[in-house]
Amino acid sequence: MGETTTLSVHRCRFVDYSPSAITALAFPPLSLPSIKGKKKAADAARRWRVGSLVVGRANGNIEICEWTGNPQDIEAPQAWVVRKTLSGPQPSTVDSLALTLRFPDERLEDTPTMADLRLFSTGGGSELMEWDVEQGSVKRTLPSQGGSIWSIAANPASTILALGCEDGSIHLVTLEDDSLHHLRRLDRSKSRILSLAWGPPVPRQPRKSAPANSDDSDDDDEDEWSDSWIVAGCSDSSLRKWDLGTGRALDRMGTDKVRGERTLVWTVGVLGDGTIVSGDSLGMVKFWDSRTCTQLQSFDAHGADVLCLAISPEGSTVYSSGVDQKTVQFTTVSTPSSGSASILSAPKRWVRTSSKRMHSHDVRALAVWPPYTPLPSSHRRTFPVDIAPILISGGLDMSLVAAPAAIAQSTKTRVINPLVTSVVATFEDAYHRRIAYSSGSNGNTGVHVARKARLVMCMRETSVTVWRILPMKSEAELEENPRLTRKDDWEKVLEMDLNVQTNLVAGAISDDGRWLVVSDYLQTKLFSLISTDTGDITPKRVRDFPDIVSSQLPDAHSPSGASSLAFTPDSSKLILAMYSSYVVIIDLGKESGRPVVLRRFGQHRMKNVVVGERVVKRRKDDGDGDVDVDIDIDMAEPAEDTSLSKPVVALVTRIAISPDGQWLATTDDHRRTHVFNLDSIQHHTVLPTFPQPVHALAFSPATPSLLVLGFANNTLELYDVEARQFPAWARALCASLPRRLTHLHDTLAGVTLAPRAEDGSATAQVALFWGATWLCKVQFDAPVGFGGFKRRRGRPAEAQDEGRPKAQNFKLLTQYRQILRAEFVGPGELVVVERPLVDVLAKMPPAFFKPKYGAS
Repeated sequence: MGETTTLSVHRCRFVDYSPSAITALAFPPLSLPSIKGKKKAADAARRWRVGSLVVGRANGNIEICEWTGNPQDIEAPQAWVVRKTLSGPQPSTVDSLALTLRFPDERLEDTPTMADLRLFSTGGGSELMEWDVEQGSVKRTLPSQGGSIWSIAANPASTILALGCEDGSIHLVTLEDDSLHHLRRLDRSKSRILSLAWGPPVPRQPRKSAPANSDDSDDDDEDEWSDSWIVAGCSDSSLRKWDLGTGRALDRMGTDKVRGERTLVWTVGVLGDGTIVSGDSLGMVKFWDSRTCTQLQSFDAHGADVLCLAISPEGSTVYSSGVDQKTVQFTTVSTPSSGSASILSAPKRWVRTSSKRMHSHDVRALAVWPPYTPLPSSHRRTFPVDIAPILISGGLDMSLVAAPAAIAQSTKTRVINPLVTSVVATFEDAYHRRIAYSSGSNGNTGVHVARKARLVMCMRETSVTVWRILPMKSEAELEENPRLTRKDDWEKVLEMDLNVQTNLVAGAISDDGRWLVVSDYLQTKLFSLISTDTGDITPKRVRDFPDIVSSQLPDAHSPSGASSLAFTPDSSKLILAMYSSYVVIIDLGKESGRPVVLRRFGQHRMKNVVVGERVVKRRKDDGDGDVDVDIDIDMAEPAEDTSLSKPVVALVTRIAISPDGQWLATTDDHRRTHVFNLDSIQHHTVLPTFPQPVHALAFSPATPSLLVLGFANNTLELYDVEARQFPAWARALCASLPRRLTHLHDTLAGVTLAPRAEDGSATAQVALFWGATWLCKVQFDAPVGFGGFKRRRGRPAEAQDEGRPKAQNFKLLTQYRQILRAEFVGPGELVVVERPLVDVLAKMPPAFFKPKYGAS
């Protein structure tokens, strides 16, 4: 046991998938503090739970990313992973994002969850979109009444959203009582409103008519904070400040010009003391006094346009970035006062303290966790000094970059780096890390493999491409025929563009290569694949398939799109996980010639699940505010048809089918996993809810009832679905995962298990887990222990403990990147689909480069 396994590996680099550029980032805002200071002392020692990260992309998709660390843990090597993808309308883009509190009057004691928030986006047009994150669709839209929307910004109280428009006007939209309608319009300027920022809120003055002995609790329901002014970056070389009371522009702040051309103020921010920060198209970062509207300081910090700014949680540090790929840090320092009234003798001044180049192309968005709120000094929040904030950036090179951002003054105490990239945690000295992208929706992969037909399918926003993997040529064949190369090991057999209303979200290809299915949010399309004499494949669409699926949904208005799709190993059935949370089993009709729905399951719509005499309840930390109750229902009928259970919406993200076709496992974004019996077409069991989302799901070919689960924090679980229990022998394996695996920065993305030999003989239970930059071989029946860490030119390290065998059951390889899919196509034969970063960047326009005078 623990023997060395020899594999023939197809390194497929012909898949030309390219992720979409990152255009916007957003973190949840924190509730405003009490104006009376009741909770000020409690904030000082609070460790804020890390919030969700919302990422907008140029293809219109919005990704909801979840922190992988447990609430009690500060460190999380995997940082954020994609929990859910909101599929954008086709065509569309995301230019701006805004998160607001759904009920701003209710002060939250902790970080808001996505259920506590409202999400807004704009995409270059004249409409503001509000998203239903739970349903995964656009909830409603609102026209701007001022042309194209260039920028949006929510006030600190989350009651008003400001829209900066093409015609030079700022429109205020009210968000109170979960509404969305126009409130008023501020005076129009003669230039586009490119960026917006709200001034610090001010305490609302008490009502004069209120009696002196009135109860303080009477004022708790009132809005204690009010907004006084708003500042905008314009396209005519200026910033403008508006008074929210009168709606008129108070003053204009002019920026520098070159050769009379207009300077564009792309980004603007406001600090708690009223200081305004701006970044413009000349690469200048400027600090302004909001009272006098005069320039305090100016820095020629960038070689090209400054596109984004971010402010540290304490408001003492500002980060800027843009076209020149540099991220520059500015920090306030105290200076001795000479008693002069001049600006140069101010007690505090801004200093450029550090700069890094963390991207290869333009940086479009910056964000910092914990988020900054411009509050007066009397109500300013305090954060733990022993935990470093995290700076997130994204741009045209498509990947998020995370960096610890502790300030140098905080090194007096030991500061924890939540990203675990290095011991130090300051922005200047700590290592940053790239968060790998996923090629599919909901953190899944968009590349699929048909094992028997040896086909590889890649799904993009609106198109699908299929390649055939030819038998691998030996070195002897290559020497005999010089014309042959490794490129002759594959050929493109199908490429089709689809007419869809949103970006594609799910797809699958059957193992025998006869069926292909894809889905957007609204519709699922099934194709029959016919091989031609020339080796190409011709698709034939099953036209009535959407009607067959829609007829099984009780609500005629429910989308017939699927969030996850899978074929059974014998290619006779298709499993659809609908956006309405139903799991539909379809017989593809080899005999009848027409697909037939066999059963519709509604277990993922249930709040509580009853299996025999066991009640499995939903986790109470989902943020939905509902109270769990015990219910007794008949599992033969969908729970939503009973009056005792309130249906919930859950997004099914992964599907796994056992090699013998008997078992079906599905898991959703609420971290619940259900198992169904495909022989009897019945619900079988439900697994306990795990603290981490399931990122890998597969059954073992050696033991078809053994379900393998991999989680976002690179931990594993094994479950025997037939016995409905976690095997005792597997507990030691799952509890002894090496630190090398659990502390890898790239999260686990999938798992493939070695198939049985062609003669049907039993094989060792070998699983291959993979992430974006690593492969880990795990042998379930080998002695527990870490076998080594193999690099490209290194050899596996031997076990250090003398009492253990040298060949053990964990072996890690890091010579492949970026991995889009790893799949066994036969005994001893593995396909690894790679997309090297250099190939992705080669198709992009050249990055900004400014040569220095006299440099060779």
